[in-house]
Amino acid sequence: MSDAGAVARDQLRSFVERIERLNEEAKTIADDIKDVYGEAKAMGFDTKVLREVIKLRKLDQNERMELESILDTYLHALGMAPEPEQN
Repeated sequence: MSDAGAVARDQLRSFVERIERLNEEAKTIADDIKDVYGEAKAMGFDTKVLREVIKLRKLDQNERMELESILDTYLHALGMAPEPEQN
């Protein structure tokens, strides 16, 4: 095999090994996250809602307000939104 072929093979092996290590790290992190959700559930927290909170915290305030507005519009259109209280 030529020097160029050997270099390409070594580069390929390096990429594959790096990806494999990162995949293993991602699996470990995913397991850790699962454990934290398990702890939260054991303490009485609703993990479904907790996941939603985590998702919402990733959004900036404008994105979150837009999402809430659209959700409110959809709920009203489907008759699922609570009626405003009248005094």
